[in-house]
Amino acid sequence: MKHPTELVECLKDSVLSGRGATDPGLRRAVEARSAELGGRPGAPAGALPPDLQEHVDKIALHAYTVTDEDVAALKAAGWSEDAIFEISIAAALGAGLARLERGLSALRGEP
Repeated sequence: MKHPTELVECLKDSVLSGRGATDPGLRRAVEARSAELGGRPGAPAGALPPDLQEHVDKIALHAYTVTDEDVAALKAAGWSEDAIFEISIAAALGAGLARLERGLSALRGEP
């Protein structure tokens, strides 16, 4: 059985580097931006296309507020449903992992 950290690395690799409708560099930038907003210390913010910035920030900070209209706006801007899905997953991954890292640091008594 794999160690949990190995499983997380497999997940990250699959989401951020696997084949998809979007460039892996974009997915990594999305993850970094979302992780920064999620509180990952020293997380470099990735440069994102302006039409994605609001969507990524919304997922990182208030995912429950994403609406069908938000997705429709991205589709109208030329993003495919597959691309929107991949970007959304990368954003959720970054925010979630940043929060996990912060929680584990707190348990270890780190600042």
